[in-house]
Formats: sequence, structure tokens, C-alpha cells
Amino acid sequence: MTGSNGTTARDVDWLVAGLAGDVPGVREVVLVSSDGLMLASARGPDAAAAAADAEEQLGAIVSGLVALAEGTSRVLDMGAVRQEIVTMAEGYVVAMSISDGSCLGVHAGGSADLGVIAYQMTSFVRRAGHVLTPALRAQMHQDRGGGRVGS
Repeated sequence: MTGSNGTTARDVDWLVAGLAGDVPGVREVVLVSSDGLMLASARGPDAAAAAADAEEQLGAIVSGLVALAEGTSRVLDMGAVRQEIVTMAEGYVVAMSISDGSCLGVHAGGSADLGVIAYQMTSFVRRAGHVLTPALRAQMHQDRGGGRVGS
């Protein structure tokens, strides 16, 4: 299936894999629909062994973080949410909504540079956000078939 500008699910998978593989400290990247359905995922070279359902759990977490932040913004009348960052003792989870309702999430280790991660996530959203049409998202979800992008 092809989105606007000729973008295919394979192109989006390639962008997700690039974000996971090219940004130091990134352990995992997920792209999920607004309702938490996994569209694409990839592990970075620094990823530790994870439970079989870890990507699905991260996807649900990212979707929930984005929904909570957007709800908070509406209640407080604070304008558009740019990103959500959860800082933990051993790392980070960073989430961003994409204009079409999808969410991009990154799980990174504690030594990762949050500025670099935020920049790369913003670049991803600019490159892929406008092409993630409902038809392309449906095709990506259908194509998931349990396989994982990247290593």
C-alpha cells in the first residue's frame, strides 16, 4: 500500500529502523496508532534482551502517555503538546504524537542524549507524519504479522 507522495509501509519501517539504529542510546522505537495498535517497531544496537511482549507494552505506554498529555493540555488550555518525557533511574521513554493520530515512542538508556533523541524524533515526524494516511496505517497494521523490523 502506498501513501501520499508514493510512501509505502516499507519506507516507514525503514525510517523506524534508522531511528533505532542510528541514534546512540536508543534501545527501542515504536510507531503505534492512536488506539495503541502497533504499526512498526525496531530495536537499537544497545537493546537488552526483552520479554516477548515488550514492544506491545511499550506501544501501549506510548499511546497512553500521549493521550494523557493531550487530555491534560485540553483541561488546562495550554495548547498543543510537543512531546512527553519520562525520566527514570536507568533511562527514558520519549513520546510524540503525529498529526494523523499516530504516536512515536523511544525507549533509551540513561546515557542517551535527550536533545539528539528529540531532534531525531521531530525529524521523523516531519518526514513521515504527513504520509501516514488511514489506508497506509491499516496496511502497516495488517502487515505486522508478528514480525519485527530491525535487529
